[in-house]
Amino acid sequence: MDASSAFQDSLPIHPDALRTTLRELGLAFEEFTHPPLRTVADSKAYRDGFLTKEDGGAHIKNLYLRDKKKQNFLAVIEEDKEVDLKALGAAMGAGRVSFGSADRLLEHLGVRPGAVTPLAMMQGSKSGVTLGIDEDVLSAKLVYMHPLVNDQTIAMRPDDLLTFLAHVNVTPITLTIA
Repeated sequence: MDASSAFQDSLPIHPDALRTTLRELGLAFEEFTHPPLRTVADSKAYRDGFLTKEDGGAHIKNLYLRDKKKQNFLAVIEEDKEVDLKALGAAMGAGRVSFGSADRLLEHLGVRPGAVTPLAMMQGSKSGVTLGIDEDVLSAKLVYMHPLVNDQTIAMRPDDLLTFLAHVNVTPITLTIA
């Protein structure tokens, strides 16, 4: 199965339930529908109506990681930054980390590869996933992220994202990534 809305009914949390939660919390967000965007390169090819990085838009990459103790981590990083996994693991309070499998991703974050998002912490909080967010993402005007499927994007202010995360009992680690 792919990560598009064609398969949203098979996810542990439906994207509509996520949007309902955001609305119930009174959080403002803008929605975009587009072809499936699986990678940063796909996303860069399609940015109609999105704020550029220079205008304050945070375009992100999301790394689902595991350590030797089988602890799960989600790192949300500005898309153009290079990441040293050893340093990232240490910054998130883990030892050596590696990428988690697609099966574990679905189990712990409730999404498929290509649709990883900080909004998946709605499921990840139940599975004990540790979240780290790049400080540059938190200082942007808007953060662009998938709402659990990769043919849609939600744009919201970082403060609203933090309000949502607090609602699902997640306090992210702020990451400093050069």
